[in-house]
Amino acid sequence: MNWKKITPLVLLSLSLLMHTTSFSQNIYSVDAEYKSDLTVFVVDAKYKADLLVYKVDAEYQAGENNGLWYFVDAEYKSDKKVFFVDAEYKSDMTVYFVDSSYKAGWEEMDKIHLLY
Repeated sequence: MNWKKITPLVLLSLSLLMHTTSFSQNIYSVDAEYKSDLTVFVVDAKYKADLLVYKVDAEYQAGENNGLWYFVDAEYKSDKKVFFVDAEYKSDMTVYFVDSSYKAGWEEMDKIHLLY
């Protein structure tokens, strides 16, 4: 077996796998603030949001910190655990849910680090 040819292929495959799983936006909604990675407030207008979010139907459609969120059904499957608060002042960031995937994205780039 020629290991010199196999090793680069294995390394490339592993790096691609790590890249695709590291930054997807699999979100789990927790039932208590202390269980969350961040707190989120849903605003009633697009211009008030830090992030415009589109809820995708399948995990493979989840974005790389670009507002395409897939809500998972178990905490261990998530990249981030969020708690939805009832007041903006209690939140780490604000979101507005949009009706199309092309409308999703960051409005305030200074909060982008919250989802890495």
